[in-house]
Amino acid sequence: MDVKALLFAAGRGERMRPLTDTTPKPLLEAGGKRLIEWHLERLAAAGVCGVVINIAHLAAQFPRTLGDGSRYGLRIEYSHEGEVPLETGGGMLHALPLLGDAPFLAINADTFTDFDFTALCPQPQGAAELVLADNPPQHPQGDFGIDAAGKLLPRADSPGATRALTFTGIGMYRPEILRDWRAIIGQAPGARETPPRFSITPLLRAAIGRSEIQWRHHRRFWTDVGTPQRLADLDARLRANLQSG
Repeated sequence: MDVKALLFAAGRGERMRPLTDTTPKPLLEAGGKRLIEWHLERLAAAGVCGVVINIAHLAAQFPRTLGDGSRYGLRIEYSHEGEVPLETGGGMLHALPLLGDAPFLAINADTFTDFDFTALCPQPQGAAELVLADNPPQHPQGDFGIDAAGKLLPRADSPGATRALTFTGIGMYRPEILRDWRAIIGQAPGARETPPRFSITPLLRAAIGRSEIQWRHHRRFWTDVGTPQRLADLDARLRANLQSG
């Protein structure tokens, strides 16, 4: 899988406080490893050629902890966003000089999944291919709708939606997803800052409306590790798997 990967790791992790007052959320441990390390090891196994990690909150801890990636069989570069995280869209835009012109894999570093990254097409037909999952208890409404024919719709409650699924934060993107970001984002807070700060979600909804997004349904394990309780639940699950394995 000769692509680069972007790991979103810049957020403050407000819901994970007080743990994230001193440790960035992706560096918290579950199952004896940091959350981001689970991704790094699986990306290396998938043959990813390099990883860019965007950092802001407690940024200095990342290179100090992860180094240049050699211990994971990867080359890690860091996209430093400053003191204020640029959100997913701004973070992706800021990291593009390190990612290059080819399609790249992007993953939320504060999640855990058994998804096989090699299942994604390195050359998506449209602007992106997204991985969706069944709606978890903390997000029952979902993010995107699916119609009776299996077509992806911009919103969970879009007309024609027969069900809704949750975005896992995993996707294969072409840089072109960001081409018209100013026209789509408009006057949203942060859009006129330097560097700009904005979410990727409006761009995804616009591209879905143009039928430029592919999707696949991951039916196995995925969790948004958003609270101390979910972190503890994941830790218990992983340790139980290690003991049984």
